[in-house]
Amino acid sequence: MTDVRPPLPPFTEESAREKVQLAEDAWNTRDPEKVSLAYTVDSEWRNRDVFVHGRDEIVAFLTEKWRRELDYRLRKELWAYTDRRIAVRFEYEFHDAEGQWFRAYGNENWEFDDDGLMRERFASINDLAILPEDRRVAPLD
Repeated sequence: MTDVRPPLPPFTEESAREKVQLAEDAWNTRDPEKVSLAYTVDSEWRNRDVFVHGRDEIVAFLTEKWRRELDYRLRKELWAYTDRRIAVRFEYEFHDAEGQWFRAYGNENWEFDDDGLMRERFASINDLAILPEDRRVAPLD
């Protein structure tokens, strides 16, 4: 049985925006298993300088990420789209175990299969240390 994750390609502006919002909502759960289900079983990622292959590695990567990046909160914005590709820009904020807050800025390029699962995700990300009072992304709690 094949997993299907609407909206499906080919994307319109409306369906691309919906796909971006669904991704933002899923990542903000900080649930690696849930997030991994939006990707093909053999999905390919580049996240900064880390290369991830398949759902099992996605779960392991996200588990470790959210163990280090505490109170993580993400915002994504549609940048561009084609029939089966979406580009987003994003920012997220988190703090480390010592209480230092960071804002990460970046861009992602996504490619989807016919069932709406992401088969490729390439992310370029830069971090900036910030003061707690400079946070822009509202906390979830």
